[in-house]
Amino acid sequence: MTERIQPLITATDIAQRLQTLAGEIAPHIGATPLIVAILKGSLVFCADLIRQLGYRGVRPTLDVMVLSSYGCDTSSSGHIQVQLDCREEIKDRQVLLLDDILDSGLTLHFASQQLRQRGAATLHTAVLLDKPERRKIAMQADFVGFTIPNLFVVGYGIDYAERYRELPDIGQLMQE
Repeated sequence: MTERIQPLITATDIAQRLQTLAGEIAPHIGATPLIVAILKGSLVFCADLIRQLGYRGVRPTLDVMVLSSYGCDTSSSGHIQVQLDCREEIKDRQVLLLDDILDSGLTLHFASQQLRQRGAATLHTAVLLDKPERRKIAMQADFVGFTIPNLFVVGYGIDYAERYRELPDIGQLMQE
């Protein structure tokens, strides 16, 4: 089976949208929020968004969670595995939770619940990509970079079996 990438969102479009998105987010998270990135897929999104927030005077603390529900497949197993948990104190903090893709809603819902249970004063969510037609539970992100159809995408930190994260654009993975 061969694979090819069909272009979907260019690096230029991503950069422009993140500038706007940071402007939308900054007024809601305070000057020194805790940003929690769900890795590995949101790594590039997080790095670029933090820089854009910095241009707006936001000075965040950063932490990560490594959660997995895909493994080496193109669809979620529905079971969330915590591979690495946050280390920063959550209680009474303004928290911005970042993820690469909101599709089934299971991962973002799970992570949100974990942070709320730990006493976050406020919790906002931001995703680079939203696939609303894939929802298994009612979950909406507070801030969305792009809404896309139900396609399996890679690039800009998003992988398939640990490949394609390095691509500057986001594209649909086509298996032939």
